[in-house]
Amino acid sequence: MTNWPLKTVPAKIFLAVSSLVAGGSVSEIEPILAAAHPVSGQQIDREPIVQVVPTEDDVSDPASQVAPPGLQVEPGDAPIPPFEQLKMHRELRSLLGRVQSALLAANANSHVVGSHTKGSDGEAVSTGAPTAQTDRAIANARQVLHEFNDLVSEGKYAQARSSWLTARSSLWESYPNDRPRAVPEVRAIWLDRGTIVDAGSPEGLARVFDRLQQAGINTVFFETINAGYPIYPSRVMPEQNPLINNWDPLESAVELARERDMELHAWMWTFAVGNQRHNQIVGEKDDYPGPVLSQNPDWANYDNSGRMRHLGSGKTFLDPANPEARWYLLRAIDEIVTNYDVDGLQLDYIRYPFQDPSAKRTYGYGIAAREAFEELAGIDPSDISPDDRDLWEQWTEFRTGQVDSFVAEVSQWLRDRDPNLILSVAVFYQSTHDRIHKIQQHWENWVEDGTVDLVVPMTYARDTNRLESITEPLLERGGSALVVPSVKLHDLLAIVAIDQIQALRDLPVGGYALFAATVLTDPLYEIFTRTQAPTSTGPIPFRQPFETAATRFTALQQEWDVLLADDRLWIREPELSQWQASTAELAQVLDRLAAEPNGSNLAVASERLAEYQTGFEDWMRLEASEHSYQVQTWEHRLETLATLLRYGDRVILNRILAAR
Repeated sequence: MTNWPLKTVPAKIFLAVSSLVAGGSVSEIEPILAAAHPVSGQQIDREPIVQVVPTEDDVSDPASQVAPPGLQVEPGDAPIPPFEQLKMHRELRSLLGRVQSALLAANANSHVVGSHTKGSDGEAVSTGAPTAQTDRAIANARQVLHEFNDLVSEGKYAQARSSWLTARSSLWESYPNDRPRAVPEVRAIWLDRGTIVDAGSPEGLARVFDRLQQAGINTVFFETINAGYPIYPSRVMPEQNPLINNWDPLESAVELARERDMELHAWMWTFAVGNQRHNQIVGEKDDYPGPVLSQNPDWANYDNSGRMRHLGSGKTFLDPANPEARWYLLRAIDEIVTNYDVDGLQLDYIRYPFQDPSAKRTYGYGIAAREAFEELAGIDPSDISPDDRDLWEQWTEFRTGQVDSFVAEVSQWLRDRDPNLILSVAVFYQSTHDRIHKIQQHWENWVEDGTVDLVVPMTYARDTNRLESITEPLLERGGSALVVPSVKLHDLLAIVAIDQIQALRDLPVGGYALFAATVLTDPLYEIFTRTQAPTSTGPIPFRQPFETAATRFTALQQEWDVLLADDRLWIREPELSQWQASTAELAQVLDRLAAEPNGSNLAVASERLAEYQTGFEDWMRLEASEHSYQVQTWEHRLETLATLLRYGDRVILNRILAAR
């Protein structure tokens, strides 16, 4: 058994936090906590804390990794195995579908019929899009798809690879990046500490926000607490980030976002409160645990060898089972939402550090956790191992429950203070089993319980193929939270980022998030300025879900109108008339719900949408035989409407009822 420090956590603190979550005020709870805490400077009987600096043989940290490419195709005459052949064919077909989907959306947005749009006098007006080049690229891609398998079967690998790569490049260049095509969606970006520090002043930060506004970003996750340091002067947290000199970035950010009709959400590191890499930036020693744990070492989390610092990441973490640490975080959150007019809060690092139980590298042995679990199970968790299956499962459930309950407390806290505050969580995409056993993060519970509004999975991938494969399983769970997958821009070509964003737009999601502002390159920025509407136009899904649903369905109608006008939609009579009548009826009830949000209108809209989705497969049966990707995209967009209605039912209608 490892000798970790051990200290009894006063039960009064549990009562204090529970009282505050139930509606008590900070001033009412402070005396209880003051009595429960030892006097400043008083020594506590405990064994010394072991601090270990990571060594060269440390494991890598999955939190900093990006999913490798799902498909890497290089020129040359290397053989193409059957599995790779299948993936290459499927990926080129999907890319063709994404480009055609983007073209249709752009044409519909511009009221285009074929390659022209009608002017005010009814005459055809050129859109300026390179239609001839695009048509050639699409025709070439279809030809490559037709010939690809034959080339491989004949052993003409070099020709197969070359034609595939040429077709992919031509399709990438065919994205309609010259005109708007975005529908109402969450377009978020993480505004990181480094960019904030580099801004240096309110004027410098204004230039950052100007750029984001011009790029069509409507939601900013503003890094407010990083590695235990607040970006603003705090009365709760020990020390403002020492790289900030004589200004309050959070105060400036709130004002700048308001002026630009942008959402400003305070992004905070939750349980991670120290970072060895950050120590180097601020001039601290490598073994410095961070400002929080340097003053409150008994709140620390430990691994099964008694180490405070997590191997691989170099970070230190709070013990989620420690009531004093939880109370500290709640006070920090309360300070942010009380003193600053933020629109929401994002919890990052809302988990335990990464572990590998199979390699006997586990985490969670903080003072409070060990005592609480021993009281619950009759055994110190440091005395059990993953081989003790029943006890280990109980220990895993205990730790997972600490995270679950904290998210619930934060959610209730925010609702009590301002029901309009949006709670989002930055989470991992790995399977539920892996997340529970490796980081104790079971965010599906938060969705099912209705405690979070936005789930932002960090679906960082090197290519679109991999992005789709890790994102699609996350969308099968339903629920009323909006899922907003993310794209990591580091070392990603602008056109690949555009391709990934298009893939997300073709899935049933609420939008996308970009990591991070510091790597928003000029080429990508220029594309955004042409393709994404300004932030002042259009509803934001988590603010106006019913209006978003109506507007997005109108966009679908415009796409269908473009195809019908060109006689490119394969629906025969009488199915065509039935579909058009149902489409008009659904549009009407969605518009009514957007104009008059109430339970009755929602019930009608939900019923009509469900009926429409049921009939859609039959109506589009012929079209799907030729354009399966596009029909699937439409089905995904209808599912997004259903999610928006569920979200609106939980969030918007409940707020209306609460206000009465």
